[in-house]
Amino acid sequence: METNRINLVGPYLKKEFGGKTVKLSLDGGFTCPNRDGTLGFGGCSFCSERGSGDNASTIEEQIELVSQKWKNVAAYIAYFQNYTGTYAPVDKLKSLYYDALSNPSIKGLAIATRPDCLSHENIELLKEINEKTYLWIELGLQTTNDLVAESFGRGYKTEVYYEAIEKLRDANIKTVTHILLGLPGETRNDMMQTVKDVCNNPVWGLKFHLLNLVKETRLAEEMPNYMPFESPDEYANLICDILENVPEEIVIHRLSADSPKELLIAPKWAYRKRLLLDLIFDTMEKRGSYQGINCKGRM
Repeated sequence: METNRINLVGPYLKKEFGGKTVKLSLDGGFTCPNRDGTLGFGGCSFCSERGSGDNASTIEEQIELVSQKWKNVAAYIAYFQNYTGTYAPVDKLKSLYYDALSNPSIKGLAIATRPDCLSHENIELLKEINEKTYLWIELGLQTTNDLVAESFGRGYKTEVYYEAIEKLRDANIKTVTHILLGLPGETRNDMMQTVKDVCNNPVWGLKFHLLNLVKETRLAEEMPNYMPFESPDEYANLICDILENVPEEIVIHRLSADSPKELLIAPKWAYRKRLLLDLIFDTMEKRGSYQGINCKGRM
């Protein structure tokens, strides 16, 4: 099975660090302005009580866990995954980030956050860290359709994302944008447009998430029978259509989503990550296609 038709983050980081590179999903004790009352309570409608960090823990716990799977790891990236990883006083952020970097196993940082949580002080701290270690920032955009974003309670306009991308570019910081596929109210054209909009900006990487309907979320209460995609093949074909229109230099960090099976309501097959990845790779191979085949440079 060919996987080199897509510019995947695994091979990219292997070249960067000289071997297998693993992200450790950490819980930094953050919250979110969409949860603490600043913008709202309960988070976005699809978000679980654990934010996006249902698998997050400490560095030591994560290293012990992944060492059972991979024996020869060249580098670990500390990944502040859940909630909003820049939503705290800058002194606290500095302490958290540098504490993670003090572990000799850690060779870099990845920080997931919101575009509206990047103050001047945040940017200056991130710029300082970027000059000392490997760093990327992940921005939870999901869609550039502001009407859809308002319906799930994102809490900011898409223009705020564009402003954040420019700030990070000016600081020479690599950015990864999260795109959520299968949102209620979005058509295939809407999803393709979001990808086009994002790729017209200076992004280093992309994360594609299959919308998972999970227990104890507002979306599950409001739309208990919602099905974002009818089959794995439908989702795989959409991803392939998208990848053909993503410039080849953009690094692909994720192609699906993997909520814990016990929390997942729909699609029932979404937890079968290997199945979805194999379908995507097989589809690209059968098409004789590859990432960026339909575009020259930025879309």
